[in-house]
Amino acid sequence: MKAKRIYFFAKGRADGTGDMKDLLGGKGAGLAEMTRAGIPVPPGFTIPTTMCLEYFKKGLRFPQGLREDVKKSIKRLESVTGKGFGSKENPLLVSVRSGAKFSMPGMMDTILNLGLNDQTVGGLADKTGNQRFAYDSYRRFMYMFGDVVLGIGKKVFEEIFEGYKKKFNAKDDTSVPHAALKSVVEDFKNIIKSKTKKEFPQDPYQQLFMAIEAVFKSWNNDRAIYYRKQNNIPENLGTGVNVQTMVFGNAGDDSATGVGFTRNPATGQKVFYGEYLTNAQGEDVVAGIRTPKQISELAKEMPGVYRQLQSITTRLEKHYRDVQDFEFTIENGKLYMLQTRTGKRTPQAALKIAVDLVKERLITKEQAIARIEPDKLEQLLHPVFDPKVKYEVSAKGLAASPGAASGIVVLDANKAVELSQKSEAVILLREETSPDDIHGMDASKGILTRRGGMTSHAAVVARQYGKPAVVGCEALEIDEKTRSVKIGNKLLKEGDHISINGTTGDVIIGKVPFVDPDLTGDFKTIMTWSDNIRRLGVRANADTPRDAMRARSFGAQGIGLCRTEHMFFAEDRIGIMQKMILAETREERLKFLDMLLVMQRQDFTGILKEMHGLPVTIRLLDPPLHEFLPKREELMVEITKLEFNGLNPGELAEKKKLLARVEELHEFNPMLGLRGARLGIIMPDITRMQVRGIIEAACDLSDKGIKVYPEIMLPVISMEEEMHAQKAIVIQTANEVMKQKNKKIKFLVGTMIELPRAAITADEIAREAEFFSFGTNDLTQTTYGFSRDDAGRFISFYRSYSEHCPVCGGRLNKDGICEVCGYKVPVKPQNILSFDPFATIDVKGVGELVKIAVEKGRKTRPDIKLGICGEHGGDPMTVRFCHDVGLTYVSCSPYRLPVARLAAAQASLSAKAATAVRKSRILSRSR
Repeated sequence: MKAKRIYFFAKGRADGTGDMKDLLGGKGAGLAEMTRAGIPVPPGFTIPTTMCLEYFKKGLRFPQGLREDVKKSIKRLESVTGKGFGSKENPLLVSVRSGAKFSMPGMMDTILNLGLNDQTVGGLADKTGNQRFAYDSYRRFMYMFGDVVLGIGKKVFEEIFEGYKKKFNAKDDTSVPHAALKSVVEDFKNIIKSKTKKEFPQDPYQQLFMAIEAVFKSWNNDRAIYYRKQNNIPENLGTGVNVQTMVFGNAGDDSATGVGFTRNPATGQKVFYGEYLTNAQGEDVVAGIRTPKQISELAKEMPGVYRQLQSITTRLEKHYRDVQDFEFTIENGKLYMLQTRTGKRTPQAALKIAVDLVKERLITKEQAIARIEPDKLEQLLHPVFDPKVKYEVSAKGLAASPGAASGIVVLDANKAVELSQKSEAVILLREETSPDDIHGMDASKGILTRRGGMTSHAAVVARQYGKPAVVGCEALEIDEKTRSVKIGNKLLKEGDHISINGTTGDVIIGKVPFVDPDLTGDFKTIMTWSDNIRRLGVRANADTPRDAMRARSFGAQGIGLCRTEHMFFAEDRIGIMQKMILAETREERLKFLDMLLVMQRQDFTGILKEMHGLPVTIRLLDPPLHEFLPKREELMVEITKLEFNGLNPGELAEKKKLLARVEELHEFNPMLGLRGARLGIIMPDITRMQVRGIIEAACDLSDKGIKVYPEIMLPVISMEEEMHAQKAIVIQTANEVMKQKNKKIKFLVGTMIELPRAAITADEIAREAEFFSFGTNDLTQTTYGFSRDDAGRFISFYRSYSEHCPVCGGRLNKDGICEVCGYKVPVKPQNILSFDPFATIDVKGVGELVKIAVEKGRKTRPDIKLGICGEHGGDPMTVRFCHDVGLTYVSCSPYRLPVARLAAAQASLSAKAATAVRKSRILSRSR
């Protein structure tokens, strides 16, 4: 069957349906569904995503037959509207918009008022009796066409128009007289001819095909690629193209354009929420060119239209059973709907909306759980401004995206990225943001703009990314030439500190201290529902009592990884640790180990006590000993200085002794050297000290009636014999302590599976190990042969889009030239990796090793406990994998615990749905 190249919609009939997002994109599917429902939608047609993919496949050439089908569809539009495409008397104008399966707000391109030329603009003026409206539409079309299609860029057009506004003392676009607009159009044509060496195209069909091609190409523009990468949207979907009859919000004071949500996307409150501008077009609202009016004002200005809009959007929310993000235009008092789609929302709003929709019986608890993005929950767990601290509010804006942020002032997106890569917290300040700022917004802690409203680009993107944002703060005076910002009578330079509260709209000069948030209400409800659904246990990685306390508050069911090496780096311990390493006899080493034992026992007491009644997996010393000693190069410099000064021979001798030991312990590849179980076998007294500390702490707490469940984990095991040797020391030491204390403590001895050999021989290791914990950070490193500390530069280049220089890590521009060091990347980024294997588990490679270890481990020891403790444990896709392979639990950092709890519930729901589908297929075949 031949693929359909056009999907038409008009007057209650549509070729497509709302469930055809794969083919029509979200916008096209929404237009089709609204048309079918009898909602007033301007007629048009959608070119499906398959045509976009075919366009790229054919080397940027239109698919065969598409041009002819587009022309036929324009003829149908002429018939439906009674207008003519290119007509001088009654011209048909269209918009050309992108529309992918997944919403990508502002990332791809739009052209409005297409079909205007030097002849049709006069026809539009005569038909409407409004010269100003006609030439305002023409200059908007030329601006968009010049930017999007011809690639000239916005700036040159904006400078020309701003010049006319100053000349006529016009506060906004609507105040520029129509005679001046004619001059603007002529200036725009001259710029286009100067930049392209060609006249502005007058043929409407040429304009249309050039615009369709530009929208196809926008699927692969820098900002769209970056957005897809950040939001895990596949590269192979393509975009639909929606060609739709224009309706005009700039036709006069009884016309308007706006965007809105059926509920507040920042808080989730059930209020009709949106903004609009009279005598304007849609891009004015989104771009923040004028500060819009609240939707409630429309009830006063056009009460009938307001009631109709509210009725339609309420129907849409009930139909889709989710919050709708809609666009509308009012032309001469008549309402038209231009778009509906599932609304982007903040994490706070997502929770409230999900819980409320369940209460309203529009969705089930399971559907509510499935709708929330687990990754976004982490944003709710980070600190907020301390309510006990008083601070002066320097300015107020619109509270566009909740949360608090402090950082240094940065005035452009590239600078934000550059400084964030140096671990600086930055606040991006702009007049208004555009899609070109997306990388800087992503890198910033918060966003502050002078212009724009609650549905502006800055607000929408900030809410999606979970970034605090304050917009429309007109007290700001931003001077990009001097790199400064004036707030009232105070002047801030780029690099000065500023704080924003996206929940209240407050702007504060300087830093404001933070506190942990109080997580109750809807958050607690969603977590309770998740816990009742999930099978997979969720533990935390925690090394201190404070971390353990936080982990419990976030719902941890135990500690999956307590890294003991972190305990030795404290200022009061590192010196003792170094003396233990430098000891020349066993007696001397035992003396320092006894001192460390006291400290270790305190550490373990605190953590086991905090996790009262829950299991705690304690990993014995993992890194090589040289990590606890000063760096070789630093010691050599210090020795040279001491020799030169000749003032302190005792210190010099000590430093030389230390250097000799550092040289002795030096390894060419320490990550594969003397560490973990190997160190425990060579220096068993270290293992004994740590086990004694764990069991003594457990016995002491048990005496006080506190339940303890220690699990002792042996790291860097690659063979059964290593496991046997180290386990024997653990059991012997534990028995000695329990005998001395006259106490019996139940504990487990297991290992971390972090080496490929350990995974492959897991059946043998399981003869000794009572649990496995998959250390997927190191398992990924040793499976790929990638150093996790050094692989970042080339991994980004391996991915489908590389934004960083492989030499210095700076940002690459669109030509592949580094903006920091000037290096030009000789080849395009390669589509070798579609994900970062250190962030999401590599199912084919590392995941296969995990599967092998699970199967072999359970074959030997059916009741073996199986967990994962790398940072992968908080990644939703990895959590799903862990559920599917049958792990007992996942473990992650405390702040990612709610993410893991929700992801585990979603994994259970997905598995249940997959089972139901399989059963249904079996039943249908049996019939």
